[in-house]
Amino acid sequence: MLLKSICTPEVACCGPGTTVLEAAHLMRRRHSGDLVVVDGDGEGAAPLGVITDRDIVVEVLGQGLDPATTTVGSVMRTPVVIANEAEDAAQALERMRQHGVRRIPVVGDRGMLVGVVTVDDLLRCLAAYAGSLADVVAREQTREQRNRR
Repeated sequence: MLLKSICTPEVACCGPGTTVLEAAHLMRRRHSGDLVVVDGDGEGAAPLGVITDRDIVVEVLGQGLDPATTTVGSVMRTPVVIANEAEDAAQALERMRQHGVRRIPVVGDRGMLVGVVTVDDLLRCLAAYAGSLADVVAREQTREQRNRR
């Protein structure tokens, strides 16, 4: 399945100059555990990095930094691991595994942000496939029982 069809298109974004405190407020408002850091104004901008709620706790609060003055650009994960919307979900999953990340920004052909794909998105996709496979088995068993009567 192509990432274009399973990625989340409404991505919570911020710029590298955003303070960590502002980023935390944005995460809370958007009910998101991460922000894609971009070089422009959200969608249609190129991703520069990612910051997660865990990054805030471990890299900012855990190090005694002031979230009101520390910028996202100074603690975001770089280089950013990205995927293209035309890639298969299996390719994105392998990239996530290689880099040890649970979410990756998805870009279009011009390298601009079009969405984000998460482990949760891939699990939903896998669950749908598993349900379809179970349905195939059940239908085959039903068909076989009917033919043997």
